[in-house]
Amino acid sequence: MGLDRCIIGFFSNYLIDRKTSYQWNSFSSSIFNINVGVGQGSALSPILSTLYLSPFLYILEEHLKILKIPISIIPFVDDGLFISQDKSFDIPNSRLFCSYNVMTNSLDKFSFIVEHSKTEVFHFSRPHGPFNPPPLDLLPLGGLILSPKNSWKYLGFIFNRKLIFHQHIDFYSNSALSSVKCMKLLGNSSHSITPL
Repeated sequence: MGLDRCIIGFFSNYLIDRKTSYQWNSFSSSIFNINVGVGQGSALSPILSTLYLSPFLYILEEHLKILKIPISIIPFVDDGLFISQDKSFDIPNSRLFCSYNVMTNSLDKFSFIVEHSKTEVFHFSRPHGPFNPPPLDLLPLGGLILSPKNSWKYLGFIFNRKLIFHQHIDFYSNSALSSVKCMKLLGNSSHSITPL
């Protein structure tokens, strides 16, 4: 990837022969070896994850191009979106099924595990009439049968199928109001924040 040998040496030392222990109040566990993955909560974890995932994403996109599956991929560290557009629901479902198959096979080669329980499907649609998109059956690939959701939360945004953000605004307005009410209670206590 064109990285300097000094940087490669640093990451090799950082990732190999690592040890950890856990502490909870006054309890400390014994020290034990960890030889898989990057440290949870480490500032380097997103960088290392991105460096490791970049070749995978390139390979995945190339496979999908070769197979002529018109899917857009938007990755975010260890999370990602497959986007398919069409006027019917059956064609995007077919494309998503094929893409999921290619992705799970590729991830397996990279020694990654797919958390099928976190997989979701969501459809955007303009028509005002009945909205009954078919489920996406991923059982043959080790996944689940995914029923399309009515709303979808991604990276802090709440989407509905028509891209009307009323639910998003309601959620964060209520959250802000709850915070203000809690601050008012804390402001009236004798040893916490002042009422001001």
